[in-house]
Amino acid sequence: MSEFSASDGQASGVRRAVSLRDDCKDSLLAVIEEQIIPRLLNVHQLFPVKATAPLDVALGTEQPEFEAFTQHCLRGDALKANQVVDWLVARGLAHDRIFLELITPAARHLGALWDQDLCDFTQVTCGLAMMHQMIYRLGYASPAGPSAEGVSERVMLACAPGSQHFLGLTIVAEFFRQAGLEVVLEISSSESELLRAVSSEWFDVVGVSVALESQLATLPDLIAHLRSSSGNPQVRVVLGGPIFLLHDFGPNNLGADAIFTDAREAVEAVKRLVRAR
Repeated sequence: MSEFSASDGQASGVRRAVSLRDDCKDSLLAVIEEQIIPRLLNVHQLFPVKATAPLDVALGTEQPEFEAFTQHCLRGDALKANQVVDWLVARGLAHDRIFLELITPAARHLGALWDQDLCDFTQVTCGLAMMHQMIYRLGYASPAGPSAEGVSERVMLACAPGSQHFLGLTIVAEFFRQAGLEVVLEISSSESELLRAVSSEWFDVVGVSVALESQLATLPDLIAHLRSSSGNPQVRVVLGGPIFLLHDFGPNNLGADAIFTDAREAVEAVKRLVRAR
């Protein structure tokens, strides 16, 4: 009887793990389809595509550059991925075509690989982060959201520069969405990109997840810069992440409005912060 109970408990644990993995996959795919790809495609609004030859004609029918670019992104090799882009630019391929015919389908391809369990979470998130960074490197920072206050609360969630722990953020984002808030999961990897993102759209709250102790020293400056760059002069900045489970900080010491270690508690607290403005 005890053996049956232990086996049943193990099976239950496996089911919970599979369910959590599927939930994370659904959340990440939603980020890819609803946020990253629309931001990439939004370039089309600024740069109308001219009647030029398709990418497969310009580069050869097998498109080895697409395969190489995707593989470099999966391996986290930013240098080689950027070399592919630089090579295309040197050959005279317009930036808008690189976005629409290389980076955007590559982002979709990574999402499909993840959906089919052909790559892991780290590979797809690092690959998407590199693609996102290329947008700014090539000079496009097209806003994808409203620039003025709206009816629903808008939250931007991001990792502190130097981290790419997006698994926790996707779960937190899902809690906020289920509570009716509009959430943008920003995958910028540098402070300058974060500041550009927060300045281009209206956000009621910016949430920064911190994982490393080394990030704490620069956190007050980052928060001050987020406030000064925000299109919302009364933006609230909140903090979370694994580091705050190890160290007890007051939000005022870091220049933040609040620190949360529980996603469920954060939802209602963030709503109260916005409404108390």
